[in-house]
Amino acid sequence: MSDTQSPNKERHMPSSNRTSSNLFSLNIAHQDQDTLHPEQVLDKLTHLLGAGNVQTDPEKNEHYRMGWRSGGGNALAVLFPQTLLEIWRSLEICVEGDCIIIMQAAKTGLTEGSTPSGNDYDRPVVVINTLAMNQLYLVNDNEQVISLPGATLHQLQSQLKAVNRAPHSVIGSSTLGASIIGGVSNNSGGALVKRGPAYTELALFAQIDKHGQLVLVNHLDVELGDTPEEILTNLQTGNFDKRALPDTGKMASDKEYIARVKDVNASTPSRFNADKRRLYEASGCAGKLAVFAVRLDTYPTAVKEKTFYIGTNSVSELAQLRRKILSSFDNIPEVCEYMHRDIFDVSAKYGKDTFLSIKHLGTNALPRLFSIKGAMDAKFHKWSWMPKHFTDKVMQFIANIFPKHLPKRMLEYRDQYEHHLILKMSDDGIAEAQDFLKVFFDASNTGNYFECSQEESESAFLHRFAAAGAALRYEVIHEKDVGDILALDIAIPRNELEWLETLPEDIEQHLEKKLYYGHFFCYVFHQDYILKKGSDAHLVKKMMLELLSARGAKYPAEHNVGHLYEAEPDLQNFYKSLDPTNTFNPGIGKMSKTKRNCSCCL
Repeated sequence: MSDTQSPNKERHMPSSNRTSSNLFSLNIAHQDQDTLHPEQVLDKLTHLLGAGNVQTDPEKNEHYRMGWRSGGGNALAVLFPQTLLEIWRSLEICVEGDCIIIMQAAKTGLTEGSTPSGNDYDRPVVVINTLAMNQLYLVNDNEQVISLPGATLHQLQSQLKAVNRAPHSVIGSSTLGASIIGGVSNNSGGALVKRGPAYTELALFAQIDKHGQLVLVNHLDVELGDTPEEILTNLQTGNFDKRALPDTGKMASDKEYIARVKDVNASTPSRFNADKRRLYEASGCAGKLAVFAVRLDTYPTAVKEKTFYIGTNSVSELAQLRRKILSSFDNIPEVCEYMHRDIFDVSAKYGKDTFLSIKHLGTNALPRLFSIKGAMDAKFHKWSWMPKHFTDKVMQFIANIFPKHLPKRMLEYRDQYEHHLILKMSDDGIAEAQDFLKVFFDASNTGNYFECSQEESESAFLHRFAAAGAALRYEVIHEKDVGDILALDIAIPRNELEWLETLPEDIEQHLEKKLYYGHFFCYVFHQDYILKKGSDAHLVKKMMLELLSARGAKYPAEHNVGHLYEAEPDLQNFYKSLDPTNTFNPGIGKMSKTKRNCSCCL
């Protein structure tokens, strides 16, 4: 890693010098004749982890080799280490065996970034699943949290709720199982207007340097010991001072984001994955490091909150509303989510089971239900006589039996208005919004708003939450009649007024449905296109991305490049600086999958 990516210059410090930055190397650079054969790698891994935690059967490890929406490939083994130290020891063996390493947690990404991709790698592939290490430690009077690699965002929300604090992000729209470190590794965004991308400069990670050496770097700024054994064991057991960790000036969140999102005259997007301002070690690494822990800020919870439901038939009216609130309010909104009428309809029908499950069973039950569904899908997939997507079709059938679930006023707005906003304000911002919205819409000929009851507010956000899964469900249920789903997440310039795209006929002719929703004040949109039967998804995507580039949009905005997007030059250079030999997660960003031997240039 170059000095421009890290201000820490203690990278060759002797281990006897105990500071907040520790680095240890395992000298395993070797000639090809010293490389372990795959059988030897498996033997060593089995001896280390036990046979039950090394899965080599392709049928039994298929779930961990396949992407959530698409993608997948073969692997020599999928590992399930039970401690941080076992991850480190597994990395040692994999490097000794010249294996490709793919780090994986909840595997909820939408761009194939946490699984193998195809079978054209030049070395054996080993997947390391980290979900067993799910400890969270609240530190500095609950103002920060240290997360291990298996801890989930849902788990963090639950733990912080007990101490009246809030996390850097709220549950996204794909699943409830997303890991905290996965979000940081991909600079994931979210619905919260004030927080920006998941970001920290405080992390503990392993990387392979240009000499082929495995290196452990402690930039958590927490004193944990002098050796990998001490550091990783003390961290996992919580054997460190949690009361007053030092403030070394490093950021544990994007503290500059509020000023950035308020700059409505800027000609660049507010946040996107390739933004080099927010590429720093673990943040944005996309699996090019093995991240053991991150340290993040937490936030005080609001005393009061109020949700406003807004409808209009004017694109420009919403653009002006956004500009005036961001530029003139003293209190930035907590959330402002957009839904077009078409995704409103799709979510109402095809996201109904998700809506009802959360409403009646609670969010705590959802991760378990997703896990059960995933296991059933994996089993049914192996039975050739079983209909495709059986569980989705059964869940859709059951959901259709239930009566309408959305509040009356939301359904009335659906009939009256094409564009919908769900705006949540807190504390002093509530009165600001009440005064502003009354004046703004008194002068409007195209829109209106209402203040939500508690039930209406919960329903509005649950409806928005279900949208992404609903688009996929629609494509599954209608698979005989429609083509593929093309899912894009984009960020448009902050000064854009015509924010809703107008597509040329050569693209329109391929589309069955266009589904628009997203984080409106951040100008980050999810755009799901259901293609017509027989349309070429690769061709349509190529045309779509060319159009977006011409608009000054950035993509992907928050789901990262994975294996579906070409990484921009800044992002490619960042990946190469983190992983000079191309051992971790090669091929992401449509980069080369082959090994780089950077030491040959020394």
